[in-house]
Amino acid sequence: MVNHNYRLLVIDIDGTLLGAAGTISAEDREALARAESSGVQVALSTGRAAMACRGIIDELALDGHHIFFEGALVSSLKDDGEIYIRPIPAAVAERMVAAAHRQQIDLELYSAMGYFAERESWSTEAHRHYFDIAPTIVDFTGLWEQEKIIKGMVVATNEAEASRIRQFCRHFDGSLRLSWVRTPAYPGVDFINLVAPGASKGEALQALVSHLGIAMTEVMAIGDGNNDVSMFSPVGLAVAMGNAPDEVKAVADHVTLDTDHSGVAAAIEKFLL
Repeated sequence: MVNHNYRLLVIDIDGTLLGAAGTISAEDREALARAESSGVQVALSTGRAAMACRGIIDELALDGHHIFFEGALVSSLKDDGEIYIRPIPAAVAERMVAAAHRQQIDLELYSAMGYFAERESWSTEAHRHYFDIAPTIVDFTGLWEQEKIIKGMVVATNEAEASRIRQFCRHFDGSLRLSWVRTPAYPGVDFINLVAPGASKGEALQALVSHLGIAMTEVMAIGDGNNDVSMFSPVGLAVAMGNAPDEVKAVADHVTLDTDHSGVAAAIEKFLL
């Protein structure tokens, strides 16, 4: 029987719903379907771009709104229903491009439904392979005047690149929120998300809950990364994956199994069904 204390289930994607194989387990898929049929709404909460989630949303037949871009956007892909957006200020986007050019870093920029790069790179190829999306190759000069930039991203595949990116990031203390994240599909690779100050999964969840007209105590959240912590403290139940770092587990109410053992399904069975 469904636990009626929870009306919304919010789930991270990489490292939570998806493991190294990049697929959703049959157990997780079935548990999510059962949760929805019991009246619990399911929303994704991810650092990914919205377009990089389309396949998952379709596979799980999820309606409603989801949290994208580290919390900088809450929208529905079904009807482009945008209920919350926190773009990067145009002047900051301009500085990002100038700094990336100076330090010869491959910066990628995103609008709500656009993915832009100035040249092909390891990251653009990874996007094609893993997310099934391709960039629009364009000169970034003035792009911030034509598009509402929601997220920037840089990728470090080795320590030399990570060192250059750390130097790049120091230019934006206070003017951007930065998060270094990893996905099991690419161990050893750092994906550095750059969003507006104040953008977070927790802030976006507040907007989503307000839109739905429910209380935070009626939300169950599952995640594995440091960027999930902001949505852990206000919710009714925070669940960390077994593969999460110790500091994430420490702030969760419960620790479930790891991604490769369908930890999402185990948590759903324990608390919702």
